[in-house]
Amino acid sequence: MTRFVLTSVIVLAVPPTNLRAADETPGKPNILVILADDLGYGDVRCYNPQRGKIPTPNVDRLVSEGMRFTDGHSSSGVCSPSRYTLLTGRYHWRTRLQAGIVGVFGEPLIAPDRVTVAGLLKRHGYHTACIGKWHLGWAWSIPSGKGAFFRLRRGQTGTAATDQHRAAWRKVFSRSIRGGPTTRGFGEYFGTDVPNWPPYCFIENDRTVGIPSELLPAALLKNNQASLPGPALPGWKLEPILPALADRAGEYIKRRAATKEPFFLYLPLTSPHTPLAVNKPWRGKSGLNAYADFVMETDDAVGRVLDALDKAGVRDNTLIVFTSDNGCAPYIGVRELEAKGHFPSGPFRGYKADAWEGGHRVPFVVRWPGVVKPGSRCGQTVCQVDLMATVAEIVSAKLPDNAGEDSASLMPLLRGQDRPIHEAVVHHSASGRFAIRAGKWKLQLCPGSGGGFVRHDRDAEALKRGLPPIQLYDLEADPGERTNLQAERPEVVQRLTRLLEKLVADGRSTPGQRQKNDVPINIWKGQQRGPKRASTRVR
Repeated sequence: MTRFVLTSVIVLAVPPTNLRAADETPGKPNILVILADDLGYGDVRCYNPQRGKIPTPNVDRLVSEGMRFTDGHSSSGVCSPSRYTLLTGRYHWRTRLQAGIVGVFGEPLIAPDRVTVAGLLKRHGYHTACIGKWHLGWAWSIPSGKGAFFRLRRGQTGTAATDQHRAAWRKVFSRSIRGGPTTRGFGEYFGTDVPNWPPYCFIENDRTVGIPSELLPAALLKNNQASLPGPALPGWKLEPILPALADRAGEYIKRRAATKEPFFLYLPLTSPHTPLAVNKPWRGKSGLNAYADFVMETDDAVGRVLDALDKAGVRDNTLIVFTSDNGCAPYIGVRELEAKGHFPSGPFRGYKADAWEGGHRVPFVVRWPGVVKPGSRCGQTVCQVDLMATVAEIVSAKLPDNAGEDSASLMPLLRGQDRPIHEAVVHHSASGRFAIRAGKWKLQLCPGSGGGFVRHDRDAEALKRGLPPIQLYDLEADPGERTNLQAERPEVVQRLTRLLEKLVADGRSTPGQRQKNDVPINIWKGQQRGPKRASTRVR
């Protein structure tokens, strides 16, 4: 049986290899999806050759061997929503998660009966595994009245663990945890759930590896390390997390390559998101800052996984997708990086959390030997939501109407066609603001970024002056989103507004039977429904 792996990566020009005819798709490939965390579009060298200063040789190699999408997107400017969308083929804003992310010790976001990419592939003979950051919620069974022992307040670092803390933790962490990856289509799981949040321990399948019995030391809650105090294993360290994930991924690949069963490995890395816990060989190596060092260490982890495929003899029958859950976080020293000539969002405006392009336009690479032309490039608008329909086509599965409602197959593009696969793609910011993209036009239904983080540029000052509640950009002429055309092109504003309203009301954006959203959806979020001011140029 033939295998291929799916991973998100970038592509550089190399001589073409023998490709199958357009109507020939190999049998079930292994599929590997590598999801970086908070990696900006411009953090990968081959995506940002003029304004990027961080070496990323392994991702660049992956790009040179596959297809680089230059208009690829996560569904949100933050992580939990994007992860939901990638695994379900359905926009996250159709769920209860209308803004923000799944909270600490939060409930599962993926409904138990929802078809996931892993569940679909499992039904078609794949062994499935998730290794890394889940951040889609678990049913932790924390007793009523005991939440304060688990969800400590930010800044509550002077507290020592008491016997009451330990008793509450022991009761919860000694039990199996419901609602996690192994209940959503994955045959096995290993990871840290959220590396900068409690519990500070690894989780394997549906149990913590060990019973947390101490509070994370206050020293690990500073300088872009962990974010929240909470239960931890004694002696828990942050630096070993990323190497452990790469090791486990390599072991999984070796083990599964020895069988006849194809595999799907979803590898959501914990980096370069905080904690910026850089291991010694990489500290200071970038010459920029700790975040840039961590990007280099992340690239090395990707290289180790690629090497594992080679050593296991499954490189040529593995489909790899490499991408990121959202843009680079502005709080990791963006101003410092830009002063040194590195721009994590490349030519685009905004960062993590934003509805502007820098929030959700991300590296998006596919390598599939024999199918995808090495060194190829695609400029069509695509989204991580498209993974579901793509794998369904690969395994010749027909999705039911209530699965993959927003997913379009990437297969025509991977085979070399150059035509749109979406009528429109919908973007969403951390605060729940909507944007819709159709062709060259992007309509954003909010003033400013829609993100919520403190801006490091002139956006805060511009908001004080007052901005129109609607932004319209021609991304062909203005990829940096500096000239708002909402007043000059009211007909485009009206057309895209009506299209967004339809996509919301239909419960889907692909052909099929109309579906219901999980909750009522307001695309305006309290904003006025029309442009009131002249066009605005932000310099």
